[in-house]
Amino acid sequence: MDLSPNGVSLIAANEDGEVQLISLISRTILHRLRTNRTINCVKFSPDSKHFAITKEDSAFVYSAPGPHSRDYSPFSMERVLKGAYDDTTCLAWSSCSRLVAVGAKDMTVRIYALHKFSNLSVCCLGGMTDPAVATFFEANSLDCYSLSRGGQLAVWESSVELDDLQLVGEGGKVQKERKEGEEDDIVEAVEGAGDKSETITAEDDTGANTRAIYKRTAKHFLRDHLEGEGGGRVELTCGDYHQKTKILVVGFDTGAFLLLSLPDCSLVHSLAISEQQISSVRFNSSGDWVVLGCPELGQLLVWEWQSETYVMKQQGHGSGMACLVYSPDGSLVATGGEDTKIKIWNCSTGFCFVTFAEHESGVTGLAFTPNGKVVISSSLDGTVRAFDMTRYRNFKTLTTPRPVQLSCVGVDSSGDLIAAGGLDVFEVYLWSLTTGRLVEVLAGHEGPVGGLAFSPSPTSTQLATVSWDKTLRIWDAVGTSATREAIALGSDGLALAWRPDGQMVSVATLTGQVVTFDTRTGTQMGTIDGRRDLGSGKGDQDKISAKKKREAAHFSSLCYSADGSTILAGGQSKHICIYHVGESLLLKKFEVTQNRSFQGMDETINRRKMTEFGPLASVEDRSDGTALKLPGSKAVDMSSRSLRLEVRVTALQFSPTGRSFCAVSTEGLLVYSLDRHLVFDPLDLDTKITPQRIRKELGKKNYNKALVMAIKLAEKPLIRQVLETVPHTDISLMAQQTSLAHLPSLLMFVAEEAEVTRHIQFYLLWTKALLLSHGTYLKSESKHNLPILNLLIKNLTRKSEDLGKICDHNKYGIRYLIALSETKRKEKVARDITEESDDEMEVMGKVTEVDGDDDSDVDMTELAAKWSDGEE
Repeated sequence: MDLSPNGVSLIAANEDGEVQLISLISRTILHRLRTNRTINCVKFSPDSKHFAITKEDSAFVYSAPGPHSRDYSPFSMERVLKGAYDDTTCLAWSSCSRLVAVGAKDMTVRIYALHKFSNLSVCCLGGMTDPAVATFFEANSLDCYSLSRGGQLAVWESSVELDDLQLVGEGGKVQKERKEGEEDDIVEAVEGAGDKSETITAEDDTGANTRAIYKRTAKHFLRDHLEGEGGGRVELTCGDYHQKTKILVVGFDTGAFLLLSLPDCSLVHSLAISEQQISSVRFNSSGDWVVLGCPELGQLLVWEWQSETYVMKQQGHGSGMACLVYSPDGSLVATGGEDTKIKIWNCSTGFCFVTFAEHESGVTGLAFTPNGKVVISSSLDGTVRAFDMTRYRNFKTLTTPRPVQLSCVGVDSSGDLIAAGGLDVFEVYLWSLTTGRLVEVLAGHEGPVGGLAFSPSPTSTQLATVSWDKTLRIWDAVGTSATREAIALGSDGLALAWRPDGQMVSVATLTGQVVTFDTRTGTQMGTIDGRRDLGSGKGDQDKISAKKKREAAHFSSLCYSADGSTILAGGQSKHICIYHVGESLLLKKFEVTQNRSFQGMDETINRRKMTEFGPLASVEDRSDGTALKLPGSKAVDMSSRSLRLEVRVTALQFSPTGRSFCAVSTEGLLVYSLDRHLVFDPLDLDTKITPQRIRKELGKKNYNKALVMAIKLAEKPLIRQVLETVPHTDISLMAQQTSLAHLPSLLMFVAEEAEVTRHIQFYLLWTKALLLSHGTYLKSESKHNLPILNLLIKNLTRKSEDLGKICDHNKYGIRYLIALSETKRKEKVARDITEESDDEMEVMGKVTEVDGDDDSDVDMTELAAKWSDGEE
């Protein structure tokens, strides 16, 4: 993929050769181009007017839609650049956007001109011993560099400067290059023009005075800069060059990367980020940061090369994710994967900020304690681990009396009792988090435990478990170990979910049904048949039809919304369904992905993939033989094996705020959120309620009437204008006058504004006034208002943390400045004392010297007097 320099468009190409033109303004796909070939490179020109793609042994130049060309038809082809004898691999544009350098696997780099120049034709740069990986132009010059897979860097110098290029006119006369800012007429592409191009080499002297000639002035071997890479062959996989700073970065298949200063190729850095291949490197616009990507590890690294520090380091799960859980305030999401790791993600930024890797096998279940300070995880290694979210460490490990593969975990409302179900031993284990001891073992199931959950009610100690033995059991986790109720199911139980009030529980069965039971009486309250809603596609190697395969579809994960009216369900399908529990109706169905590289995306197989012997994917091709690796041999396994995964939704959960939900699927961690900007949802709207009238009432200082009208119109800018116009001294009175019908809408708006507003104290006054005035009503209707209160707590907590960090930084900074000034003052006082003592010593010395001189004069006078007396 490549981003246009003006930041408006994005070009992306997938594995099947489909090129997508994406608008970053509207965030939509404008057009698709199916090439049915592998696209190795896509590049925008520096002026954003063209983009080029490589396909097979050619390069194609297209006109980018926009106001500069007055052509909004997508993918308008202008040039076909031919001449390579093998697949093209890389592209580079000159600074003037009229020259394109194309590298290929035939170990050459060819330079093409989009216009006809009298002193430049197609130039072929050879001399490489490996396929070209990257090529770059110098800024405002025709000089260029080429990188090969073997780690060779060639420096090419042109005999013609960029300003000396001359265009060929229609009448055969030579026209000088136009100045910048003038529009150039686009010459229509002539099909097959690339075949007639002339190849100019450094040894060819014909037309040396008029034609551009490239000479290789230097050749550097970059593998010589690698440390400790002896032994096997090291290949260069990617590279990028920043023209302003003249810094080159290259990545290798060993996980090492080099930073070099050109054109003398002096080494700046030699570092390694992993042991896996680096597939992509890129500079930012200023050249200070280097971005490196490793696809096998799912690793993204941003490196600040001048200070040698990490700006950002992100790494996803090495394999599929199996479970997830929201924190109680909805600000964090924890995910567990089959790679034995647990990752904590920030919902606001989408970044992972901590990873726990203490488990020795796949993670199967996650749960937050009610206070959000501890994450509990279960694993197939037979342990339940507790992780501290303050110090980010594993502070307690809970084990079973005998080795058991644990399939699920749950925490009660007090946060002290932890339960986990076995997969190979059909028992449920209870521990105390405070003491770390095993409290009870609940036996009774005759099959693997599919799921368990404690009642969300604070006053209840009920534990519900569902098993493959077609039973749902309700236990009293504190009173006795005996089962209180065993409810028979029509099929194997796979997952369960409690309604938030703790009075009902829903169970997903193997037959694709969601059955709801009343926990107090054990009676069945409703059934949802979801096999038709799930749907199922036919895989390339399936022997049965999609209709027959749909009969085995089922849900494997359930979750209630915060108000308990709807339930979220997902499983062995590409769809996520939302049902209304009371009416047993499908409200919405989401398609997880449209990625055709997964199995089962279509209900029928394309006829081109069918043969007389069945699907083409199931027919083994042995035309070239099977070059399998023999035991004990060191030869490389040449057999081609590929695995196409099927789309699955392994876990999902509603956010406590009710504004979004997360799903863990084959595609990764998906977050679905309500769009707050495009939804118009008025309340008791009347024809007399208009924005002009609301502003008129606001001008008359009828704040209460204006606020009610703005809430009914449900226009957020108007509500914000009315709220922020109300004097802070009248907030308490306005909150008391707010009717109960408009209270949820007003409180939801205040909760949303608390996340983005700069008037923090003002909205805190509104929050305090609303809660003090209507606290009793909100508490009695907490079931319906729980999402609003959770969102309010989440945003206020985040604001508090952000302000706390700023205040701590300022506090410590002020302390440092005070200590520094005190130190300076003491040094000054000591220096002044030293200077005063030196001055006193100097004065004393002078005084002593003067006294000595006076004494000597007196003595000489006495001697002279005595001498004179003696003579007499």
